[in-house]
Amino acid sequence: MSTSSIGFGGVAASLVLVAAAVALCRRDRLGLERSIAWATCRAFVQLVAIGGALGLVLADGAPPVLSWLWVAAMVVVGAATVAGRAREVPGLFVLAAVALGTAVAASLLVIFGLGIFPLGPRTIVPAAGMLLGNAIAATVLAARRTVAEIREHRAQIEVRLSLGQTGPESVRPHVGEALRTAIGPQVEQTKIVGIIALPGTMTGLLLAGVDPLDAVLLQTAVMFLILGSVAITSVVVGRGVARRLLTADHRLVLPAPA
Repeated sequence: MSTSSIGFGGVAASLVLVAAAVALCRRDRLGLERSIAWATCRAFVQLVAIGGALGLVLADGAPPVLSWLWVAAMVVVGAATVAGRAREVPGLFVLAAVALGTAVAASLLVIFGLGIFPLGPRTIVPAAGMLLGNAIAATVLAARRTVAEIREHRAQIEVRLSLGQTGPESVRPHVGEALRTAIGPQVEQTKIVGIIALPGTMTGLLLAGVDPLDAVLLQTAVMFLILGSVAITSVVVGRGVARRLLTADHRLVLPAPA
């Protein structure tokens, strides 16, 4: 198996495109220079810190329970992220935690149950991270867009309710639009995988010397699980958000924006 070590100098050299992007944004007065610089610095600090912590969790002889606790922490942080993006929706943290936790648990059961990856500390955290990273991003978008769509089309929803439609029926078209927005990017990513994009799992396996066909099959299984997780968590959270904006007697209640 091949290994590589670029060191901090290599990381610094990789900033060349970021520097070029900052220069272009400044020249065109896009106002994105600080955001790009902050995102770059934050990502570096976070990854270095996570690397140090993972060194303890994945060390030889480390108890597997540490890896599972790490996964649980990722679910909690992901749920908090979703809830923070739509703070006006009550109970969203619990809903997001249940959706994300169920999706990652089911996916890991498939991954380790079918032997896609061997069960161990070095596979639990990375596998969960791949699944949750995509699911959280889509779930955040589903929550935000559901609230935005319902608020934007409040008048139409009120008309449907006045004509006798139930709450879920009255918001269904707008929830559907929000979910298409949230799930669509992952669908498109799945369509182009292998033709344009070479995903991280497959690339890593190829660099490690794994047979290309085996790498492709492993990546295919992971992509299917990611797509399923993204779709399920987005639908559960999107519909859950809509239900929390409707009363039991089918009235629309939109709280003030957070």
